[in-house]
Amino acid sequence: MKILYLHQYFKTPHTPGGTRSYWNSLELMKNGHEITVIRYSPFIDKSMEQEVVDGIKIITLRVQYSQSMGVWQRLNSFVNFMFRSTIVALKQKEVDFVIATSTPLTIGFPALVLKKFRKIPYLFEVRDLWPEVPIQMGGLKNKMVIKIALWFEKTIYKNASHIIALSPGMEEGVIKTGIDASKVDMIPNMSKIDKFWPREPNMDLVHQLNLKPNSFKIIYFGALGQANAIEFILDTAFLLKEHEDVEFIFIGNGSKQSLIEERIKSQELSNVHFLGIFNMEKTSELVNICDVSLVTFSNIPILATNSPNKLFDSLSAGKPLIVNSNGWTKDLVEDHKCGIYVEPDQPEDFKEKVLELKESPELLKEMGVNSRKLAMEKYDKSILCKQFADVVESLDITP
Repeated sequence: MKILYLHQYFKTPHTPGGTRSYWNSLELMKNGHEITVIRYSPFIDKSMEQEVVDGIKIITLRVQYSQSMGVWQRLNSFVNFMFRSTIVALKQKEVDFVIATSTPLTIGFPALVLKKFRKIPYLFEVRDLWPEVPIQMGGLKNKMVIKIALWFEKTIYKNASHIIALSPGMEEGVIKTGIDASKVDMIPNMSKIDKFWPREPNMDLVHQLNLKPNSFKIIYFGALGQANAIEFILDTAFLLKEHEDVEFIFIGNGSKQSLIEERIKSQELSNVHFLGIFNMEKTSELVNICDVSLVTFSNIPILATNSPNKLFDSLSAGKPLIVNSNGWTKDLVEDHKCGIYVEPDQPEDFKEKVLELKESPELLKEMGVNSRKLAMEKYDKSILCKQFADVVESLDITP
């Protein structure tokens, strides 16, 4: 089949960001399908660029966007990409099938247009329960806009040939809109055991970054946004300020980056290091030098449904996890004994559990082994990409 893959934030391993769609594309190509991706970037020189990366044809549209934008600026950016990607999608010839992956929900619009006007079926992948996430986080308040967004969500789901949700909570959320459960599969985010793996730490890198060779290192990597409870981590770091053998490391980008830098300065947090954003290879090295990985979210119910990349990359790296979301991630780390849960909005609880872990090297070792085992046996991309491709091919779409 000739598959059009609509993913606004499509990334390859050569650049920072989540790569799920890239690996799914490679798996589909391995099965003989042709892939064309439409994505955005604010950094290209032309209004549109085309390139081929690892056999994937990528069409990039220049659209301005950053996590520092306000709600209406973001909405304007999403709508801009929605209409421009629809025009480009309609110009693609001999498309047999469309895969549209959120967020944002507006990515479903070009897929819907192609179905209505060219009779091309589509699969919709739910990475966040929009619009419920911005509603609960206070980003969407206008009652009319909310009503339209909820109608649009249900329309996208109803017209999809199939839906893939990235967590049990997302799957449940889709079904609650009235979609038949047989039309929905749950395939979570994926581990990459060949990209993140446990090995001897790079001590040259430790010295280069001015980290302490023998400290207990806690890493947070990925999006630094409103949803990620960055203040919670910083509050805990402040409580641990006098414990000179505990260090917090942040890598990534987002609207809370300036908060991290400001708190480091104003509270003299010498135990906190913001290192910037890196590609997958360097991120893997940085995660490997640390003892524990954080997966934190703000204490908002809908965020408990998230399926974060950092969780699965941490499992691959053989790292014990600290999670603060009372949802499926809590069940995962406790059931598989690969990490611990700390109470959200309670830095004192976080602090005490960090100190307990620091003094429990054998428990840390056991948790790390369990993390790696879980990544290898259940969540590796070699397993989940095949599941994804099997779902696509089970739909029996005739070119």
